[in-house]
Amino acid sequence: MLNIASLTYRIGSRLLLDQAQARIPAGYRVGLIGRNGTGKTTLLRLIMGEAEAESGGIELRRGARIGWLAQEAPGGEQSLRDFVLAADRERANLLQEAERATDAARIAEIHARLQAIRADAQPARAAAILAGLGFDEAAQARPLSSYSGGWRMRVALAAVLFAEPDLLLLDEPSNHLDLEAALWLENYLRTYPHTLILVSHDRDLLNGVATHILALEQAKLYLYAGGYDQYERQRRERLERQASLRQRQEAQRRHLQSFVDRFRAKASKARQAQSRIKMLERLQPVAAMIEEAGLELRFPSPAPLSPPIIAMENVSVGYEAANPVLARLNLRIDPDDRIALLGANGNGKSTFARLIAGRLKPFAGSMVAAPKLKVGYFGQHQAEEFDLERTAFQEMQSAMPERAPTEVRGWLGRFGLSQARGDTRIGDLSGGEKARLLFAMIARETPHLLILDEPTNHLDIDSREALVQALNDYEGAVIIVSHDRHLLQATADRLWLVENGRVEPYDGDLDDYRERLLGRRRAEATSAAAERNAPSPAHGAGARREARRQAADRRAEMQPLRQAAKAAERALEKLGREKAAIEAELAEGSVYDGPRDRLNELLRRQGQIRSEMENLELEWLAAQEALEAAEHGQ
Repeated sequence: MLNIASLTYRIGSRLLLDQAQARIPAGYRVGLIGRNGTGKTTLLRLIMGEAEAESGGIELRRGARIGWLAQEAPGGEQSLRDFVLAADRERANLLQEAERATDAARIAEIHARLQAIRADAQPARAAAILAGLGFDEAAQARPLSSYSGGWRMRVALAAVLFAEPDLLLLDEPSNHLDLEAALWLENYLRTYPHTLILVSHDRDLLNGVATHILALEQAKLYLYAGGYDQYERQRRERLERQASLRQRQEAQRRHLQSFVDRFRAKASKARQAQSRIKMLERLQPVAAMIEEAGLELRFPSPAPLSPPIIAMENVSVGYEAANPVLARLNLRIDPDDRIALLGANGNGKSTFARLIAGRLKPFAGSMVAAPKLKVGYFGQHQAEEFDLERTAFQEMQSAMPERAPTEVRGWLGRFGLSQARGDTRIGDLSGGEKARLLFAMIARETPHLLILDEPTNHLDIDSREALVQALNDYEGAVIIVSHDRHLLQATADRLWLVENGRVEPYDGDLDDYRERLLGRRRAEATSAAAERNAPSPAHGAGARREARRQAADRRAEMQPLRQAAKAAERALEKLGREKAAIEAELAEGSVYDGPRDRLNELLRRQGQIRSEMENLELEWLAAQEALEAAEHGQ
């Protein structure tokens, strides 16, 4: 599908790609990873043809359709559903032509093609994708212009998914999603039928979707089989082998040089000495193992407070007293609480966060906070409120006027902002650097409670890991809203569900919540299928005969579904046995000391089995859902 050959690209004097190479066959779902600023988006632009390489090239399969999630939010008065349907250009063009055509033969051709591409089923598919991304039926009929930029980016994502291109390029698609939509997207992409290149810093999304990881490191591309966890292990092994090989080569070089130094002047050994000199010249140096310095974040630990730090009794809150967003809140927050807020966007998570932060006052009820409580609030859009013409140092110094300049710089360094970045215009900082500046701002007063509303949107994987470590070291309370499951699982001890105007403890973990969401979606799909299959009301003998015929048809339809489900089960059992055997062999240390080809084959097959099992599980699930829908129709 895609061949990247000796690709070199630079911006000014900065080299982003240096003779980079990779080959991506059709059907691969590839996670493109790398630290912020390494050139991931640039590589996508090169693939799209929107940038020109200095040398090398990119070859695409002839006739392949490329889909790209643009960074600009769409607008206009089109309804969401019509905008998404228009992404299927062939269908849209055929429908337009059908309205104008007068030649009977051409009209017949158009309708035959529309039938072949199942044009009549596409509105339902577009509606299903929009629903998965958080738009109900009423919302889908509203114009694009009535939504904010973040919601319109969801519509752009829905459109590119609906178009189903041969090569789909997605750049941080979950940044504008809540946890619920991110879970739906992961489930959707893991069955994407064509080739996918996904730029993401969400390790759970990469683990759930990617069959391979393409790492952009030190201007080179490295392709690994499996998801992100497998990549980390394989990369670590590659670096260890590289370091070991370098050590062995250095020992060999010292041995050869010692022989040359000892016998170069002896006539009887001159020939051997010359031979070893040539060997030294031919010995290609192994690159030293280079590990980039990890980012560190450190939140100061606050003075202790007696529990609870916040207590609520029958609190209601919102933006209009007559129509509160949340009501009957009876909750308490203790000094050591680590709470993740769950619930779809629009249910009131950010409203609740603003209430706790003191940015909204209750309409009713009692909310009592500890007298000395200090709260640090990280809002989704707070970084946009910075004066972009000031430097990070100037912004921080104005917030800490009592501190000496060296202390201010030290504080910025605590959050990963060096002196050079501190003296950079905020407008020129990356999204991740602005986020770290905001962390520095909210932590300056040593808060007892951190409220973080989508803190990872602009952070790369290393920065997210640094945030996890910082939160686990922090001794205050934390409330998090995030679509990053890894962050939630690694830092939160309690889950609160924001739904139906209430905030209540959720009895379960994130896996339970995921199954709850997917189960609800399956139930909705089954109900819709049952409605489509249900016979229309009718009377008389003809109607009864028609009902019996439809029942017989459904029974006939169910037989291949049962067979498909059983076949998938048998294949899963077989693959499971093979997977267990491979994992047992990989668990033995001897395989890493043996022939390299054997280890590579095991790792390749392990990744392949994982992908096959995922596809089989989805096939089994689809067969089961269709079977349940057919049985419901009986």
